[in-house]
Amino acid sequence: MQAGKPILYSYFRSSCSWRVRIALALKGIDYETVPINLIKDGGQQFSKDFQALNPMKQVPALKIDGITIHQSLAIIEYLEETRPTPRLLPQDPKKRASVRMISDLIAGGIQPLQNLSVLKQVGEEFQLTWAQNAIISGFNALEQILQSTAGTYCVGDEVTMADLCLVPQVANAERFKVDCTLYPTISSINKRLLVLEAFQVTHPCRQPDTPTELRA
Repeated sequence: MQAGKPILYSYFRSSCSWRVRIALALKGIDYETVPINLIKDGGQQFSKDFQALNPMKQVPALKIDGITIHQSLAIIEYLEETRPTPRLLPQDPKKRASVRMISDLIAGGIQPLQNLSVLKQVGEEFQLTWAQNAIISGFNALEQILQSTAGTYCVGDEVTMADLCLVPQVANAERFKVDCTLYPTISSINKRLLVLEAFQVTHPCRQPDTPTELRA
């Protein structure tokens, strides 16, 4: 099915890109990274070449199996359907619904409200407060939900798509100085996930386009 090595258009700090990098790592898929700097040159995502690749002018985009897919959850679901091992969606329909609910809560209800394009509209003076409010509102709900779904990870004891969304969002929360100790369930799951190799090698501090001062 695969025609050549997949190409991931990514930005080191993009939480959406990080989700996909984790999925690729967990499934053992070798890929090439093409960095798209969201800040340099006014934002490389606005170039004509990249806009032709993704009309939404966002990362990530993944070229794989002769197609190009945008939107991180759509990419992860495609990888799950075409490369089902290890699985990132539970077999049980109720658990699968919980995974999708948590993933959508983060990917649709928290992350977009504090991403770069929205913060530009808010204005520099209000960016930190805006981002904090968006994350806190979402984490208040997420903490409550996870208390009923979590085992070792977000849903039970297997790593799922929900966990791929959680870790990058916690990193965003920490970057925006949100007190994550107020969310013990979120924090404990995040801590357990960060020791796993797939989450470590895909971390923003270890990407080809990570600035030298942010490398680990």
